[in-house]
Amino acid sequence: MTTRLYTHPIFLEHLTPPGHPERPDRLRAIERVLDDEAFAELDRVEAPEGDEATILYAHPADFVARVRAGIPQEGIARIDADTTASPKSWQAVITAIGAANAAVDDVFAGRADNVFVAARPPGHHAEKNTAMGFCFFNTAAIAARHAQKTHGAERVAIVDWDVHHGNGTQDIFWDDPSVLYCSTHQMPLYPGTGAKSETGAGNIVNAPLAPRTGSEVFRDAFLSRVLPALDNFAPDLIVISAGFDAHHRDPLAEINLTEDDFDWATGQLMQRAARHSGNRLVSLLEGGYDLQGLAFSVAAHVARLMKG
Repeated sequence: MTTRLYTHPIFLEHLTPPGHPERPDRLRAIERVLDDEAFAELDRVEAPEGDEATILYAHPADFVARVRAGIPQEGIARIDADTTASPKSWQAVITAIGAANAAVDDVFAGRADNVFVAARPPGHHAEKNTAMGFCFFNTAAIAARHAQKTHGAERVAIVDWDVHHGNGTQDIFWDDPSVLYCSTHQMPLYPGTGAKSETGAGNIVNAPLAPRTGSEVFRDAFLSRVLPALDNFAPDLIVISAGFDAHHRDPLAEINLTEDDFDWATGQLMQRAARHSGNRLVSLLEGGYDLQGLAFSVAAHVARLMKG
């Protein structure tokens, strides 16, 4: 398998207040672990700056303007209660979107079988008209729409294994059967959405996990709900909202996964990508706030992407 990695130094310049869990050290931890010789064959490319017009694939223009106006000239400004911006945040956001869209281009053009985008800020909590949960714009949603608009993809699946439900992705695609959204997440937990009964136009598949559960329950959710939905949908592209905060070390939740679980889940999704979508798979970093748990989990995820 040819696996490409997109990242960029600008992602370190999106600054958050001291003690904030979504911090630049997250990417430094990932950079260190991927510097190991085991990842020597990883195709590393600097993330390109994105086209701001593609934000409109998932968000209205007035909301985009409002977010941009909230970027401070200096210091740190609050976008919402736990989402903050610093002077370079806009460039980081745009570059994260550029990387995700470039990853989609790569897998459709055959330049890579799969791509991992190590970017921040994350995106899956951003609803059509609301920035929240550390997220400005919904990068996964924009990438899915990019696949449809630029490459003619008829069906795109987004699989979200972040421990927090991707309320933003669900909101954007709630009534759109051309995009399947599948999520495993702890419940109850922020943001309070993600019940099994939330099904949209039949395209939303939520698999909530009870606090303090672990590998067996997570894998059963994949096997019983996520994977059958993918096989039934037969997507042209799979996008992973790859949060690693369901790791047992993570301070923001109570799910007890290990890096082996992320390796396993990655392999399962690669099998579906091979079966339905010509191996096309794009993985976008979302959460993960314990640096060791994050680094080890990303290493397992990327190693599986490379091995096939």
